[in-house]
Amino acid sequence: MKKSIKPLFAALLASIFLSSCNNNWEYLFNGDNLDNWDKYIGTPLKGFEEQALNATTDNVFSVIEKDGEKVIRISGEVNGSLATQRSFENYHLQLVFKWGDKVYTRRNSGLLYYSFGEFGAALGTWMPNIECQLMHGKLGDTYLMNNTNCETAAKKTEDGKGYIFSPGSPKVAFGEKANGRSIQKLKDNENPLGDWNTVDLYCFGRTAVHLVNGKTVMANTNCGIYSDGGIEPLSSGKIQIQSEGAELFVKSIKIRAIEGLPENILD
Repeated sequence: MKKSIKPLFAALLASIFLSSCNNNWEYLFNGDNLDNWDKYIGTPLKGFEEQALNATTDNVFSVIEKDGEKVIRISGEVNGSLATQRSFENYHLQLVFKWGDKVYTRRNSGLLYYSFGEFGAALGTWMPNIECQLMHGKLGDTYLMNNTNCETAAKKTEDGKGYIFSPGSPKVAFGEKANGRSIQKLKDNENPLGDWNTVDLYCFGRTAVHLVNGKTVMANTNCGIYSDGGIEPLSSGKIQIQSEGAELFVKSIKIRAIEGLPENILD
């Protein structure tokens, strides 16, 4: 009897994690290993096909000691995904990361939220998702993978070729069937290379807000999935961190439940 009760109790705790309201952080990186994460190796980087042949999940995603503390190291030598084993909704997530010295193609990665489905479904590597860009120079941008979509207050960029988040502007529909997959951040608040960056992600219902080093740079609303000629609401999912071209270190990634968005976060 005891053997059956323990798994049921553990499953119950997992299922109610974010439905109960508290301010306690849960550390998704336990500071020791990646046992509570799934790892996936996807497509090779262009020009680095040999590295992909030799890549393993354990050398692409590992825990090392750096500056006297344990951190996650993502090698960047191949496209890959480090994903939570659980789905989350109505949360505040905080990620602290910085770039390493090794660059294969470019310093590119992403914090992928509202992830669903199977590895490899998006660009041959990732689960479909909405991305908060971690790419150097584009930190905080939005990219909509596969059939995901959203509405965002935005205006045309100066060259007229894209859109930039613009609080107070009319909402624009984005996605493969609308005005494209990419939305530029409001402003650049990235720290210099070699310094740690803090990304705060607030997801409540179908709204997702990106903060970079304490400043709001993006707010996406009415997040959804194109389905059967309409749009299906998207408000929960797994979290992924990409391996995508360069060495990346993660010092901390933690999450807590929220009852709503903080005051003034969208101002």
